[in-house]
Amino acid sequence: MKNLFLLTLLCSCFACPASHGDEINTEKKLDFGDYTSETITGKAWESYNAKKYDDAITFAKTCIKMFEKEAIEMQKSLKEPVDSSDRDAVSSKWALNDVGTCYFVLGQALEAQDKGPEAMKAYKKLVKTVPFAQCWDPQGWFWKPVDAAKKQIKKLEFEALDSDDVKKSQ
Repeated sequence: MKNLFLLTLLCSCFACPASHGDEINTEKKLDFGDYTSETITGKAWESYNAKKYDDAITFAKTCIKMFEKEAIEMQKSLKEPVDSSDRDAVSSKWALNDVGTCYFVLGQALEAQDKGPEAMKAYKKLVKTVPFAQCWDPQGWFWKPVDAAKKQIKKLEFEALDSDDVKKSQ
């Protein structure tokens, strides 16, 4: 009798996967490629550009989680940003560059989802922890995510002040 009960219980679990499986695995599987910071950062940008903001956020956060410790060590080893005309020298700071870029992509994706306060945190974390990060533009030059992040912080702060003024006038 005990074996029949266990068999019935097992069969009911497998017969109704929608009642259990969907609740457990609602997150879609993303392809992280070879799990290098370069690949994950590229996928974060691709997802952001395709307006797949949740995917961009997942890729960016994954890169940050995996490589932030090394990025911070690279940042600490520098007194100033690497000369952007020396592509090899900039590329040698791969973790710093990819983590900084992912903080920027994270902020952009959060902004696109109207999550200004969360975006602000991502931008401020970039400014505070990895300000010497550089990002390669496919058009042929390096740019500094920290400069773009500072502009976004000012924009978000202005929008927050403007929003407060509107609330006060109502």
